[in-house]
Amino acid sequence: MPEDVDPELEALRKRRMELYMKQAEESKQRIGWPGIPLTLTDANFRETVALYPLILVDFWAPWCGPCKTLGPLIEQLAKEFQGKVVFGKLNVDENPATASSFNVMSIPTMLLIKERELVDRVTGAVPRTKLVSVLSRHLTAE
Repeated sequence: MPEDVDPELEALRKRRMELYMKQAEESKQRIGWPGIPLTLTDANFRETVALYPLILVDFWAPWCGPCKTLGPLIEQLAKEFQGKVVFGKLNVDENPATASSFNVMSIPTMLLIKERELVDRVTGAVPRTKLVSVLSRHLTAE
């Protein structure tokens, strides 16, 4: 240890980091892996994405026909992939800032975020096989 570093201060930093890591792990355990899509907003987006290693976010609107078609599939996949992938739904009409930050220009658009980084994008009401393929590719790439 360099001589200009206070050992007491370093010990405090270490204890604080251990406490922070323990709290982060407890938070993940409390929240768990939901088997239903989470409702995401501009206010909770970053925090929610930070909690899970892999999350698929469905950008949608209530007036969008293809979005309505895709809704039941998203709910079904949330159950099937519980414990592996978390699913979220973000209404673009009510949460334009997040949609804009990801340049979502048409809906439905699904973004796959892994470890807080955008890793894949799917646009349109795609078939189940396409979504399962995208999810599986990123699950096996761990």
